[in-house]
Amino acid sequence: MKLTQIVTACTLASAAAFAQAAPIWQDFSITGLYGEDYAFPGAGDNNKQSTATFEYTAKLKYGDFFAFADRTHNDSGNATYFEASPRLSLGAVTGQKLELGPVKDVLLAGTWEGNSANYPGSDFNNYLYGVGVDLAIPYFQYAQVNLYRANNDGNTPDDYQLTLVYGVPFKLGSEDFLVDGFLDWSTAEKNGHASELNWTTQWKWNAGKHISPDTRLYLGIEHSVWNNKYAVKDNNENNVSALVKYHF
Repeated sequence: MKLTQIVTACTLASAAAFAQAAPIWQDFSITGLYGEDYAFPGAGDNNKQSTATFEYTAKLKYGDFFAFADRTHNDSGNATYFEASPRLSLGAVTGQKLELGPVKDVLLAGTWEGNSANYPGSDFNNYLYGVGVDLAIPYFQYAQVNLYRANNDGNTPDDYQLTLVYGVPFKLGSEDFLVDGFLDWSTAEKNGHASELNWTTQWKWNAGKHISPDTRLYLGIEHSVWNNKYAVKDNNENNVSALVKYHF
């Protein structure tokens, strides 16, 4: 089966899940970030950047869906980067419990990632497809592993990507905290395409509970370690950004 057919099938399956039932739960949030140690090829690793991030996530009867868009401003200009990631639960579709040890479910996973910027050479659309598993790990609110084959745009070689996603809530006294984030690792390929590792974690305190019990207004930091950023050898980033995040 061709890549376009796989992506289309995954998209249609996700759309059907949305059409057949309302989300079991859903969440929308807006995040503001500001940091001064972002890395860009040819510009070093001490660049300032502000980012507004819009996120949506939903649990569906037959899977889940996550999407976000980053609107960034830095010394190079403005850019909009987005990802849309539907996953189809094989356990829900077949009616079988696909559980083994820490594995709670097995899913077909897809991602469409794109970028649009006002500086040359930065526009692309990449399509990823593969398989994922949901994990049950003590103290974790959620944990998942996804393995993708990436069909990359333009002159960027196709590669493989491993993505880990996690969230760990905890309390200190009466205060609520959440540590969540992701780790992306991709393979090295031909034409100077270096292997990337992007480990981004948000450390957040829920200040909103002091406004009302149901308010989720987080203050904290985002720590990003990105080796060979954009698959450029030795273009490394180690950045801490101030963070404000509000869930509607």
